[in-house]
Amino acid sequence: MTYRQFAYVYDRLMEEMPYDDWLRFAERTWAFYGIRPRTVVDLGCGTGSLSIPLAARGYDVIGIDLSEDMLAVARDKHERDRQSRLAGQAGSLQWRLQDMREWETAEPVDAVVSFCDCLNYLTDEDDIARTFRATYAALRPGGVFAFDVHTPRQLEAYAATQPFTLDEDDIAYIWTCEYEERRLEIEHSITFFAAEPSGLFRRFEETHTQRAYPLDWLERELAAAGFSNIRVCADFFDKPPNAGTQRAFFSAVK
Repeated sequence: MTYRQFAYVYDRLMEEMPYDDWLRFAERTWAFYGIRPRTVVDLGCGTGSLSIPLAARGYDVIGIDLSEDMLAVARDKHERDRQSRLAGQAGSLQWRLQDMREWETAEPVDAVVSFCDCLNYLTDEDDIARTFRATYAALRPGGVFAFDVHTPRQLEAYAATQPFTLDEDDIAYIWTCEYEERRLEIEHSITFFAAEPSGLFRRFEETHTQRAYPLDWLERELAAAGFSNIRVCADFFDKPPNAGTQRAFFSAVK
């Protein structure tokens, strides 16, 4: 099955995700560093569920993703929402097909965000370092990079509580996980059953691999890329992470 079908399913499955909390965290982070960005890159934007509301709030947004099909869904959503959500707003929105490990823009940008554990999909340490360097290069001096990651604790929790299931009228899934403790790496195997207009259900499968990294290692890699004034927070709150933290938030300045 094409990734476009998964992108549709992805939006259905992500309906309850805290996009408003990510948006508030981004703006709170920018206020903390004393900036009001004009240009914002949403790195690993997926189907645009954060890019579109950022543009609606007046930012000039560039949504970057490696999947053409995810970006196609994002463009469709943007067109559907243009009149209702962007009417009268000053923000603009562009979509670009790029790899986060080597992305670039024509002009430096004021801020970069990468939320919803995008960086956990980079399973090689060098890929993390390359992404940090590319992001540093694309920011203007004083620009802010903010991202979140699943912690090793969260991946352990997935492994301990799987399998997961969903059974709704038009979609169902069976989701299993295999965790490799030495590498802090988890493989998600998901079998979907999605309703078609005929009333029949189409089965398709997805496999996704994520890797968690020690938070102090990520902090060192940010510093090695040139970032300073690095802050680490826990689970959408402006407090330090602890042993129970499931999602860690980083922010840093060029």
